[in-house]
Order: sequence, then structure tokens, then C-alpha cells
Amino acid sequence: QKVKKGYLSVKGEKADAQNKTLENIINIMDDCFKYFEVQNRIPSQQQLKEYYDHLSIGKYLPEEEVKEESVENIPPRTFWEIFDEFVQENGLKNAWTKSTYEKFASMKQDLQAYNKNLCFEDLTEKGLTGFVCYLRDKKKIAPPKSSTSEDGKKKGERVGLKNSTISKKLGFLAWFLKWATSKGYNTNLAYQTFKVTLKSTQKQVIFLTTDEIKKIIDLEIPQEKMYLDRVRDVFLFCCFSSLRHSDVYNLKRNDIRDGKIYVTTVKTADSLTIELNNVTTRILEKYKDTPFENNKALPVVSNQRMNVYLKELCKLAGIDEPIRETSYKGSERIDKISPKYELIGTHTGRRTFIVNGLSRGIAPNIMMKWTGHSSYSTMKPYIDIVDSIKAAEMEKMNFLD
Repeated sequence: QKVKKGYLSVKGEKADAQNKTLENIINIMDDCFKYFEVQNRIPSQQQLKEYYDHLSIGKYLPEEEVKEESVENIPPRTFWEIFDEFVQENGLKNAWTKSTYEKFASMKQDLQAYNKNLCFEDLTEKGLTGFVCYLRDKKKIAPPKSSTSEDGKKKGERVGLKNSTISKKLGFLAWFLKWATSKGYNTNLAYQTFKVTLKSTQKQVIFLTTDEIKKIIDLEIPQEKMYLDRVRDVFLFCCFSSLRHSDVYNLKRNDIRDGKIYVTTVKTADSLTIELNNVTTRILEKYKDTPFENNKALPVVSNQRMNVYLKELCKLAGIDEPIRETSYKGSERIDKISPKYELIGTHTGRRTFIVNGLSRGIAPNIMMKWTGHSSYSTMKPYIDIVDSIKAAEMEKMNFLD
């Protein structure tokens, strides 16, 4: 943070002179901290300023006139106060989304439910193991409002998280503890060597095949469900542009020009340029004369409502292939088979764009320019899917027994 050579201050002071002043300020402030450290005192802001003045221009008040604040008189900060500081600092520094704030709010609730008087010293290997056991065996989870059992009765609350969710929460906790250690709040380093075996499977990527997309396009929507027509258009726009719901929701008419979409993504703040194709062009043309609030380009409803409508739309289109999902809670394997339409959400459009684009031979590096993925590794799950599709297609060429 020094002044570059060749720059003059407003008063005409050269860079060397300005840097000398800065060095003097740093040295005086170091002496201030040493003075209070030797006395085992934490100064107030006013006391620090007074002693700085004393060392720099001789304005420090006599020792007996300064009210001492010993370390013993200052109450220590609680674990929860430090956690809140972590959220505030990192949220501002990393431009957290609402979703990330909600994840850490949930994390704080889980820690408080585990031990309302928690402190850093409690998070030994035994304490961390206890937290894992609480998440797996004791945490109560309310089911969705629409959740019903096979006999039509409302399901009760479930107990315990799946291993994949526990792993994510441990990652959040490690992030917080690493930050607290760097700040000098935490000296318990058990989290650095803590390991727990949580059996899990890779999450299945749900996307629509070209035949399933055609079913949606060709679907004749009943007159009483014409609200699904706009949902279909927005979803297809995502399937053929790679945009997330948050980005298509914020898309303005002036973001589209010269046959291209210019967007700064909400989630990652990436600036992307995405060329239009005949599908996205046709959808935009359909709504070009329809006025929307805030000059929006498309009639996009909230993410939650759209997810509900998409399941209804895909069910009408007959996208009901049974899909098996495997997960683990502790050592227990949980297999769930659902019709595909139940697993469709707004993000399915983005996944559909990637898988179908790669299947048609578009190079991964080109896809990454459209989607905003930052590394090849983030594209690998989609590439693996395409490879498996190619292998299955090749079997159709086995004519000889």
C-alpha cells in the first residue's frame, strides 16, 4: 500500500516523502500495540488514539488519568457471536447469495440444537463425531406440506439427514473453523485431522432427451391449463440457452441484441455472450409485443411456482420413465423410484442444454463459454453421461450373434 514513484500529493509532496510518513505511522502504531500488550490490557478506541498522539505529537494524558480496562473486565465473545462475524464478513467479501446465507443460518441452528452452549474447545474429535451422530440420528426434518403416504395420510416428520447432506454441512463447519483459527479465535485444530466415513453415491444428473423435448414441444395443453404454455416457453428457452432460472428471470429486452444474449449471471457474476438459435429466437419473437414488468423479456414466474408447474407439464407430456435414486443414511441404503416428471425442475433445462450439446458434438470448451463453467472438471459429469449414451448407441450396431 505504498505510493508509486512519480506521484505527487495535493500539496506537491513526492512519493518518497509520503512513504516515509506512512512508515512512521506504522512504527508508532506498532509501539502502541506493544505498550498495551506488555500491560496485558485491551485499549478502548479513545485510549489507543491518546497514546498514539502521545508518541507522535506529545498529546498523551498523564497515566493516572487514563481509565484502565483489563482483559478480565472485558467479557469474552461467545461462539455464536464469532459465527455471526464469520457470516457477515464472508458474506460481504464473497458476495453470498440469499441461498448461501440460508445454508449458514441452518448450520447455526443445527449447532445450537446439538449444544446451545457450544464453544471451540468442545469441537474435539469426540465432539465432531457427536455432531455427525446428531445430524444422522436425532435431527428432525419436517416433510413438505404436500407430502403424503401411499394411503393418502400426511407423513410425519423424518429423523436424520442423508450422508451427502452431512458431508456438505461438515464442509461448511470446516470453513468456519479455518477462518476462526486464522483470526486467532480458535486454537482447537481437531477439525484438520477429523475424518468420518460417509458412504454416498454420485448424484444422478436429470436431463431431458431430444425425444422428451419433442414431447413437450408437441404437447397440446388443455384449455383449462393454458398457464402451462408460458411455463413451457420459459423452460424450453433454458433448455436451448443454458440460462439458470435466476438469469432468465432477470433477462431484459435490452440484454438481447445482434442475435445474442448478453448476461451477467446472478450466481457467479460471470459475463456471458450466448448466441440465439431458432428455438430461442422463436420464443422471444412470440413475446416481443407483450409488455412485462421491468422490461423483462419473458413471462417468468418464481422458481418455486415454476418447479411445481414443470412437474405438471412433464406429467401431461408423458415423461414418466421410472428413475431410481440411491442414497445412504449412515450405513443404510435407501432406494427410491420415482416417475421422471417428479424429478424435473428449472435447473433441468440447463443440464439438458449441456448434455444434448455435447451429444451433438459441440466441444466442451465451447460449451463452457456459454454456460460459464470455470474448469473442465465441472463439465466431466456431463461428458461421462455423453460417453455412456454413445456406448449404448453403439450396441445397436451389433447385428451378429
